[in-house]
Amino acid sequence: MIRQSSLTRLGSMLNTAVGHSKKPANGEIQWCFSQVKGTLDDEITEADIISCVEFNHDGDLLATGDKGGRVVIFQRDPGSKTSVPKRGEYNVYSTFQSHEPEFDYLKSLEIEEKINKIRWLRRKNPAHFLLSTNDKTIKLWKVSERDKRAEGYNLKDEAGEMKDKGVLTGLRVPVLKPMELMVEASPRRIYANAHTYHINSISVNSDAETYLSADDLRINLWHLDITDQSFNIVDIKPANMEELTEVITAAEFHPTDCNHFVYSSSKGLIRLCDMRMAALCDRHAKLFEEPEDPANRSFFSEIISSISDVKFSRSGRYMLSRDYLSVKVWDLHMETKPIETYPVHEYLRSKLCSLYENDCIFDKFECCWGNNDQAILTGSYNNFFRMFDRTSKRDVTLEASREIARPKTTLKAKKICSGGKRKKDEVSVDSLDFNKKILHTAWHPTENIIAVAATNNLFIFQDKF
Repeated sequence: MIRQSSLTRLGSMLNTAVGHSKKPANGEIQWCFSQVKGTLDDEITEADIISCVEFNHDGDLLATGDKGGRVVIFQRDPGSKTSVPKRGEYNVYSTFQSHEPEFDYLKSLEIEEKINKIRWLRRKNPAHFLLSTNDKTIKLWKVSERDKRAEGYNLKDEAGEMKDKGVLTGLRVPVLKPMELMVEASPRRIYANAHTYHINSISVNSDAETYLSADDLRINLWHLDITDQSFNIVDIKPANMEELTEVITAAEFHPTDCNHFVYSSSKGLIRLCDMRMAALCDRHAKLFEEPEDPANRSFFSEIISSISDVKFSRSGRYMLSRDYLSVKVWDLHMETKPIETYPVHEYLRSKLCSLYENDCIFDKFECCWGNNDQAILTGSYNNFFRMFDRTSKRDVTLEASREIARPKTTLKAKKICSGGKRKKDEVSVDSLDFNKKILHTAWHPTENIIAVAATNNLFIFQDKF
């Protein structure tokens, strides 16, 4: 029996119709509240904290994983796609327990059930497939619908019991009869025992046959049909572990070139590898690095320069990287420096000492591209999330909170005061809640619909028409 997630509890879903209004004259998106999943209670269960969010390739499905090892899949409401204006409304489609807590007896080590990443495979038939992983084991899940059942078996009765063969007088053909729609999630493959360290990334290749998985020191290449072996394509483990200077933090395949992938490191470097050059990709094809400004050098420089996430743009021309204080856009044709740098919460630079003491400085924020390579989304503290427009160079800070979880609520921009006199609408840096953090975000592949994970709640926002 699956323990019910807070995302699927009855009465925990707030659905609203999105209001009608014109976009502002400057063409900027006005974001509006659409839904929130999960209870808005103050009591939070550790297992209910969302640990990853991912839209599938057409945006009709939205998957979340949590620290309790569960995967919850939401499906776009068909009416919300055809309504004028379109609405971004999602209903619970399937919930299943993906991973259970395990114990490694050889190393006396507990393996958490927490879902680290979810990646969808491109759809080839009526069923949906996704990969989910915890620290050690990757699973391929098939999610399928069943709305018919077979009746009229020869050797079994309607209850499924075997019939007495003596009463059989003839043969009949079983028939399919309609039944209530049932969504089934079944594990089709389990890829285990390939990583010594914790898995931080999985990425499906554009060839739809292979995928990579990365831990702190190695990247493995898998074939989706083969579970008992993988090929180690990157290994940065030194002969003497005392000589270790960096670890792998994220890895991703190029969206269209099946031979290219990138991986980022704790040194703030991004390496692009070409699998055509050699079987082992320890030698990179390109190295993306920004020289450090000596004026900003401090005790915390190495920690805050570590890249926590790297994403190719949808076109494959650019990359987006997230470090502790900023997001950077890289052109694949220019390795020397990023073409754009956007500060996420520069006002925290003076707070790095206290953030180090409470371990917040090690938080791993993710980032994502908009549906047209022109917008960027990433999270911050106090349930704030940041959006950057690459065309207008404008940015905005918005908040995912229970106060805006009301019908037709337009999100208001937040302003943070870092010192001096605070104005009426500003939020003081000293009043920020560092326990409320938005680490995981996702953007619909073709529409302005975003999903933001705020602890145990999943907020869905869309542009206001």
